[in-house]
Amino acid sequence: MRAKITYCVTAVVLVLYFLLAGSRGVLLIQQGTALTVTFGVAVLILPAIGIWFLWKNTQFVSRANRLAAELDAEGGLPLDELVRTPGGRIDRDSADAVFAERRAQTEDSPDDWRCWFRLAVAYHDARDTPRARKAMQRAIALHDGRPVEA
Repeated sequence: MRAKITYCVTAVVLVLYFLLAGSRGVLLIQQGTALTVTFGVAVLILPAIGIWFLWKNTQFVSRANRLAAELDAEGGLPLDELVRTPGGRIDRDSADAVFAERRAQTEDSPDDWRCWFRLAVAYHDARDTPRARKAMQRAIALHDGRPVEA
């Protein structure tokens, strides 16, 4: 729940920032000189990119949460069987062992979105965020019946 609140607060702050930057871009364009119009357009491009990025990330998170809810309803969410340090951090060797198991399961069933979801969780636990994201994107694509990139 804490992560959702943090995400929502961050998203709201970003949208406010995009609105502020966009209004400054419009003011620059309204000045009417070649230089201010050029700067105004450049200033408007940044919020547009930011809004697109925020939208894509929000879609990704909501789709991943939908998969998690479906997997939870099936009783298939991965159990937290990781060893933790006294400070609560995940032990690296424990994460690597679970990752090896999940990778083997995914290699046995490469078209099962559930295996890819669990592999994404294992990547995340092993602190490999880029691969976790790619595995989750593959799980989402398989679940939705879309073509999967190799």
